[in-house]
Amino acid sequence: MRAWSTALLALVAILGAPQAQAQVSVDVAKITCRQLLFDKVISPNEKSLALWLSGYYNAKRNNTVLDLGALAKNTDKVEDYCRMNQDVTVMDAVTKALGSGN
Repeated sequence: MRAWSTALLALVAILGAPQAQAQVSVDVAKITCRQLLFDKVISPNEKSLALWLSGYYNAKRNNTVLDLGALAKNTDKVEDYCRMNQDVTVMDAVTKALGSGN
């Protein structure tokens, strides 16, 4: 009985353990619009890049407010700019598409 309990506990531990995900580091300053639009680094449908950029530029302005409506509009503006300027870095596209106020 004790061996069966130990085996069951081991099986539960193995099956219940969360899957380890590979950690990926990305230098955001090097991501081009082409890479963004064509899923070379990170999917445009993945909002983590938009959130990271929003946090980066808001931190530069000491702004702690996250306006989800503005985030969506700004994301669309940057993606539109990127479609016309695919060789530009995404960070440059943010500056050009949204101006210095970002």
